[in-house]
Amino acid sequence: MALRLSMRRQLATLASTVRPRLAQRTYATSNLSDAVKQSIAREASLPNPDPATDSPSAALVGDHAQYMVATYARPGPVFVRGEGSYLWDLENRRYLDFTAGIAVNALGHCDPEVSRIIADQSHTLTHASNLYYNPWTGELSKALVQKTLASGAMQDAATVFVCNSGSEANEAAIKFARKVGKIVDPSGQKTELVSFNGAFHGRTMGALSATHNPKYQEPFAPMVPGFQQGKFNDINAIQETVTEKTCGVIVEPIQGEGGVQVASDEFLIALAKRCKEVGAVLVYDEIQCGMGRTGSFWAHGHLPKEAHPDILTTAKALGNGFPVGAVVVSKNVSEKIMVGDHGTTFGGNPVAARVAHHMVTRLSDAKLQESVVAKGEIFRTRFEALREKYPDLIKEVRGKGLILGLQMSQDPSPVIKAARERGLLIITAGVNTLRFVPSLTISEAEIHEGLDILEKAIAVTRS
Repeated sequence: MALRLSMRRQLATLASTVRPRLAQRTYATSNLSDAVKQSIAREASLPNPDPATDSPSAALVGDHAQYMVATYARPGPVFVRGEGSYLWDLENRRYLDFTAGIAVNALGHCDPEVSRIIADQSHTLTHASNLYYNPWTGELSKALVQKTLASGAMQDAATVFVCNSGSEANEAAIKFARKVGKIVDPSGQKTELVSFNGAFHGRTMGALSATHNPKYQEPFAPMVPGFQQGKFNDINAIQETVTEKTCGVIVEPIQGEGGVQVASDEFLIALAKRCKEVGAVLVYDEIQCGMGRTGSFWAHGHLPKEAHPDILTTAKALGNGFPVGAVVVSKNVSEKIMVGDHGTTFGGNPVAARVAHHMVTRLSDAKLQESVVAKGEIFRTRFEALREKYPDLIKEVRGKGLILGLQMSQDPSPVIKAARERGLLIITAGVNTLRFVPSLTISEAEIHEGLDILEKAIAVTRS
C-alpha cells in the first residue's frame, strides 16, 4: 500500500510539472482556422481523445522516447494505474481493457491477492539462484503437474522447467526436442523441427525460426537451420512434412497472433499420430490459449489422450503480469534431459514461482472456467449480431472462451482508434483481425459496456 501511494505521489508530481503548459493554452476562437476549430470540437465530444501534443502524456513521452529503442509504435495514452478490467492514463481517463495485457492479466489488473504475494515474498526472499533449492520453484512444478493431470490434459505430464517468458519456454522446448532426437537417432539426422504457417512462437532466434512470417524473420536472417513449415489444419500435408528427420513438432491449439485460428481436433489427432510414427516430440504452445482462457485449464484438454503433447509451454497468464514461463515435460522427454543441458539465472525465482503457484490454483478452478465459457457466449452472441448488421465488414467470428477474433474485410486500425477514444482498448492479430482477450474475471456488465463502445466505434468509422 505504501509503495502504491508513493507511486501515485510521484505521478502526481510528474503531471504537475507538465500540466501548466495546458493552463497557458488560450484560444482566440475568431483567429482559429476551421480545421483547428473542428479538432477542438472533436476532442470535446470524445470521452478519451488521444492526448494532444501539449498534454502531460505527450510531454512525458517526448522526454522518454529519445532514450528508448523504437521497437514499438505506441498510441498516445500513458497508463499509470490499473484495477480489475480498467486502466487509467496520466490524465486520469479510464479505459475498459479488452486486451488484458495481451492475454496476460487473467485475474485483471493489480489483483489484490497477487499484489499481496509479491509484496510479502519481496520481503522474504527474491533470489538465491538455481544453484540451490527454494520452496516455491518445486511447489509450482508440483502444482502444474498435478493440476494438469487432474484437468484431463497432458496424460504424461511429469516434470517442469521454470523460466521467465513464453519465448524462453519455447526455446527450452526446442532444445529438449533436439536432445531427444539426438538420443533416438545417434546418427545426428533427426534434427528437424516443424511449425506451421500463421504461428507465432516468440522473437528469440530459435522461437523466431519457428515463426514463419517474413515480417519477423527477414530482418534477422539467416534463421536457425533445421526448421520446416507445415500447413496449419491441413491433415493431408502432415505425412510429407513430418518425416523420420523430424525431432519435434510445435503447434498452437489456437493461434493467437496468427488471427485466432483454431486447430481442428482432427488435425491435432492426426499430427500426434504421425509424431508417434516417426518418434518426434509433440509440443503444444499454449502460452496464449492455455491457463483457463478457453474455458478449460488447457486448450487441448478435451482431446483424446493419444493427441496429448509430450511438451507443453506456458507463460502470459501464469504470472498475471509478473514475468514467468514454464515447460511441462513428459517422463519420456524428462529422463533424457541431464544436468547442464539447460539453465536460467532468474527462472524459478521465489517471487515469480510463488505468484505462478497462486495463478495455477486460481485458474484451475472449475467455477472460473465455467464462467469463461458463459462470458465467451455473450461475446459471440453480440459479435454475430454485429456480423449480421455489417456483413461486408465482419466476415467471421473465431475462437473459444475468451480468446476470440473478428475477421474484418479491411484494416481495423480506425475502429481500434475510435474505440480507444471512447474508452475501450482492443488489439489486432493476423491479417485484419480484431482480437479479444479480456481478463477472465471481467463481469457481464463490463462485457456489454465494452461491446456497446465497439458498436459505436464501428458506426462512426462507417459514416
